[in-house]
Amino acid sequence: MTTAPKGWTKSDWRDRPRVQMPDYPDAAALKAVEAQLAKYPPLVFAGEARRLKKALGAAAEGRAFLLQGGDCAESFAEFSADNIRDTFRVMLQMAVVLTYGAKVPVVKVGRMAGQFAKPRSAPTEAMGGVELPSYRGDIINGFDFTADARIPDPQRMLQAYTQAAASLNLLRAFSTGGFADIHRVHSWTLGFAEHDKAERYRELSNRISDALDFMTAAGITPENAHTLASVEFYTSHEALLLEYEEALCRIDSTTGLPVAGSGHMIWIGDRTRQPDGAHVTFCKGVQNPIGLKCGPSLSGDDLKRLITVLNPENEPGRLTLIARFGAGTVGEHLPRLIRVVREMGANVLWSCDPMHGNTIKSASGYKTRPFDSVLREVREFFAVHKAEGTVPGGVHFEMTGKDVTECTGGLRAVTDEDLSSRYHTACDPRLNASQSLELAFLVAEELSAQRGGSRVAVG
Repeated sequence: MTTAPKGWTKSDWRDRPRVQMPDYPDAAALKAVEAQLAKYPPLVFAGEARRLKKALGAAAEGRAFLLQGGDCAESFAEFSADNIRDTFRVMLQMAVVLTYGAKVPVVKVGRMAGQFAKPRSAPTEAMGGVELPSYRGDIINGFDFTADARIPDPQRMLQAYTQAAASLNLLRAFSTGGFADIHRVHSWTLGFAEHDKAERYRELSNRISDALDFMTAAGITPENAHTLASVEFYTSHEALLLEYEEALCRIDSTTGLPVAGSGHMIWIGDRTRQPDGAHVTFCKGVQNPIGLKCGPSLSGDDLKRLITVLNPENEPGRLTLIARFGAGTVGEHLPRLIRVVREMGANVLWSCDPMHGNTIKSASGYKTRPFDSVLREVREFFAVHKAEGTVPGGVHFEMTGKDVTECTGGLRAVTDEDLSSRYHTACDPRLNASQSLELAFLVAEELSAQRGGSRVAVG
């Protein structure tokens, strides 16, 4: 069990160098919002975070597999029950396909109910000769390109909390109320596999159908095996806005230890992973599972320091290293980090984020991510782990259940010309429902091959 560092308090981060955080112009208004948030109930509970940590520990050993996915940045304007349902539905479909490929449980973690803040590459942006502060996510400022909208407003934290609470309420209902029945979920996937261009995935879908038919014939049904009708679903987000995180930090009544009440799992971004910085200082003290984004600039020495600071007791499931290098460069960076971990004897879960290293600007001017590059990075991730004899324990995608046109390629062959038709993201491009499910089939193939199973022909 993670214990808080001796003398740690949830406000220690305030004395450390901070990056990627707003400067609020009205200090009194900020203090009032923090005080109000501190009185609100936590969004998640310590027992749930402990269950997730145990499941992630199993994934690190190859006895489970992590599927983490959801919005780049949640939006106040796009918030609706339908959007939550559609993304949850696609994640369930992906999980069924991955479970069959990996032959182990899939740990389902959404980038949901808290993913409201985003780091930016520049503090300002220009349009039509006007320069304004960058949009940093709806929890901080507004997307509209106006001076007023871009002023950081602490009241937005209260709206983010309310939306996160409503999202969690719906997700918990979907998880246990019959919507997640495995037979229902697979029937949706069959519809995808019957698509003319999805023929190459039909064989795997048919195998899943045969397995479910056998279970039913053997008397294993949702009525007598509740795990077929419900799922454990967890939430996660980047712990970027530390005023919000501190206000929702609570003491677990069972263990007496601090827990981040904002989400089951929180992660530290590639831009905020300074070992002595504010974000690492906050995250080291809470007992939640912690993710750490690992990009090309992460040195072996810094990784050693971060592992030592974030998981000093070497607890299984505590630390997930989320590799994000870009297609074509995984072989250059991942092996050296794997060797650092091996030399330390550190317990970590390796996950692949093939989104953030593959963002390009299209000819039409849109930020996009080519599906082929995303897939290539995933395959390189698996290949490196196979060569190193280590466990590729999970994947991390920015995706949505909607039929958006933000990433090019995939079965439906989204082209550069298509991007403008349904480009809805407020920040980075996301895989749509079809692309997400297609990627799940391809990852399932990698998992099946890793286990020594026969490869499904996928062209």
